Amino acid sequence: MPASPATSGFFRRKPIELIEDEASGLQRALGLWQLTAIGVGGIIGAGIFALAGAVANEKAGPAVLISFLIAGVASAAAALSYAEFAGLIPRAGSAYTYGYAVLGEPVGWFIGWDLLLEYTAIVAVVAIGISGYISFLLEQLHIHLPVWMLGAPGTGAGHKVDVFAALLCLLIAFMLNRGIKAAARFETIVVAIKVVVVLIVIVAGAFYIKSGNYSPYFPFGFGGAVTGASTVFFAVFGYDAMSTAAEESVDAKRHMPKAIIYSLIISMVLYVLVCLVLTGMQKYSEINPKSGLSSAFQSVGLPGLGSLIAAGAIVGIMTVLFTFMLGVTRVWYSMSRDGLLPKWFAKTHPVRKVPTRITWIVGIASAIIAGLLPIGQVAELTNIGILLAFVVVCAAVIVLRYRQPDLPRTFRTPFMPVIPLVGIAFSIWLITYLDPVTWLRFAAWFILGMIIYLAYSRRHSILATGGDQPTSESAPVS
Repeated sequence: MPASPATSGFFRRKPIELIEDEASGLQRALGLWQLTAIGVGGIIGAGIFALAGAVANEKAGPAVLISFLIAGVASAAAALSYAEFAGLIPRAGSAYTYGYAVLGEPVGWFIGWDLLLEYTAIVAVVAIGISGYISFLLEQLHIHLPVWMLGAPGTGAGHKVDVFAALLCLLIAFMLNRGIKAAARFETIVVAIKVVVVLIVIVAGAFYIKSGNYSPYFPFGFGGAVTGASTVFFAVFGYDAMSTAAEESVDAKRHMPKAIIYSLIISMVLYVLVCLVLTGMQKYSEINPKSGLSSAFQSVGLPGLGSLIAAGAIVGIMTVLFTFMLGVTRVWYSMSRDGLLPKWFAKTHPVRKVPTRITWIVGIASAIIAGLLPIGQVAELTNIGILLAFVVVCAAVIVLRYRQPDLPRTFRTPFMPVIPLVGIAFSIWLITYLDPVTWLRFAAWFILGMIIYLAYSRRHSILATGGDQPTSESAPVS
């Protein structure tokens, strides 16, 4: 590929034409509703089953509904930017690929390297959370397991490893390695079960709503609702990880934008209805911040339904594991195919057409993190990278709209550039709320990434080697 101002220099960009023409070793098997299910699976999880109760009790009161609406509007600004890119560049990698094509290789590397850590940490955090629910249900059934296997060191007396969390990570890696069609079928079924449980909560709980529980509506002031929005924001993304599966969609240019928008709309409707039911059934000050829905149903004399909700939480939150492990493996695959990481990782299974090597590495790494680190330490790694990815995507969609306005877009972000600018502003605002420790750990990861980029990736990328694309030929990996 001959050098040009776009493909040379420090901020060289990967041409969109090259992205569209590159070969793929992945299988195109996902339809619109399978993609939507993956998005819903990534968005609906701890936000409904745990976070809503905690924010209502501690920060917003009944105005937790307003918190979700504010977060939803802000997330929608980023979602619309993702939707435009997903229809224009329907390839694996999501924010990494978009940044590489529009803002340059260093920016693409920075976001991709960042997402490798963030998505893996999210998988570990969610696995630890599910493990807690499993332990609770086993106690309800009077099944007592050895203390050493119930938590990471430092989380309790005698705890040595969180076995359930580690096994969950390995289980999801196994499912993803069965092939995207089989894995998506599993995800769709589990998401359907989760949505049914949520609908049961909404319908059954509606009969026990007491209007007096909504007063005062802003017990912590309107500022409490805004503060709550900064917390629940992390429950209203997931479409970003789903967009990494664009290369496995049967008609990505048409289906990906719709799936992103549909998944966010479905999730926000369910969030709003659950918030109405939760804060209407029980006074906000009495809601259990750890198991809000279960405690709400126990408070009205329905403990059996509370146990059903706890079981539904285990199933429901598991879909988040699936979505984000899918996301990290596809970002890694895309970076390796571009030569920024060794091409050995970009090989796919000869039959299943999935990046088996990467998937098992991520599965094992997340299992080790989930099994040996407390949830608080892992959770601190999950915030900043997603927000920075949102900033990059929103900025890139503005730049590309004005740089190449005539590109064939199947979806166009409305009210340009206002919508992306709202996404940028809200993301930067939320970043300012992050703990300084988060910044220090992120800085360490960033420095390591820059060393790898300058020492290896910049010299081995397809733009540095004349555009020789890594082959997608399959390797006999089991």
